Amino acid sequence: MSQPRILLFDSGMGGLTVARSVRHELPFAHLVYSADNAAFPYGAWEERALVQRILSVMGKLIERVEPGIVVIACNTASTIALAQLREKFDVPFVGTVPAIKPAAAQSKSHIIGVLATPGTVRREYTHALIHDFASHCHVSLHGAPKLAEIAERKLKGVPADLAELKAEIAPVFVEEGGRRTDVVVLGCTHYPLLADEMAKVEPWVVRYIDPAPAIARRVADVLKDVAPKEPSKPVPPHNSVLLTSTRSAAEDALPAYAKMSFHLPEFLDLKVQ
Repeated sequence: MSQPRILLFDSGMGGLTVARSVRHELPFAHLVYSADNAAFPYGAWEERALVQRILSVMGKLIERVEPGIVVIACNTASTIALAQLREKFDVPFVGTVPAIKPAAAQSKSHIIGVLATPGTVRREYTHALIHDFASHCHVSLHGAPKLAEIAERKLKGVPADLAELKAEIAPVFVEEGGRRTDVVVLGCTHYPLLADEMAKVEPWVVRYIDPAPAIARRVADVLKDVAPKEPSKPVPPHNSVLLTSTRSAAEDALPAYAKMSFHLPEFLDLKVQ
């Protein structure tokens, strides 16, 4: 009997941070990474169109991979489409949402920052998390327009522009009444890729919360109830990466995927309509 196949999904490379934690938690799992890079970045999409795009792409991916579990390693996709995905597809989904609850619990100053994409900032789900778990805190919620793209460029070998990065993260650093931000939620799976650079430009030291380890633990828990089964047809091998663009459009990203152990690319060519 084969190991359960885990399909990890993101708009781009950010989900590699989650994949890294899942691999650490479940070293013998059959991992297949997928990126809807033809539609990247998700943060700028209109909500209804993005939901339809995610549902359509996910249908193709599930058919191709026949996963035992799907990890939506993308905050934007999770906050906008997780309920619809669970309703439409008969496979367990583990999502990624901003870690506002643990941030509020860990903050001593009760001033926390949430770095996210513009799309995640707009979602009602995000505001509900703040209302439910951080109403006693001052929450600085910032939709960083360029941060995910800076992270993607870094993985492709382009060093982050530190001045640009400093401007992107500055709004979550708040001083008020002698207190200041002490915890920052990384509300996009791309952002942990820039942890070293953020430490160089932050105006003071804060604790950054990377959701990836908690997601990996949740995947391990869910998998306890998922029985491995043989696929009905040949599926992508372990450490494959499925991309929705053509090869030519993704050529510069392939070394980055390979560096993160996803060295077997496949191109689905699912154009944005």
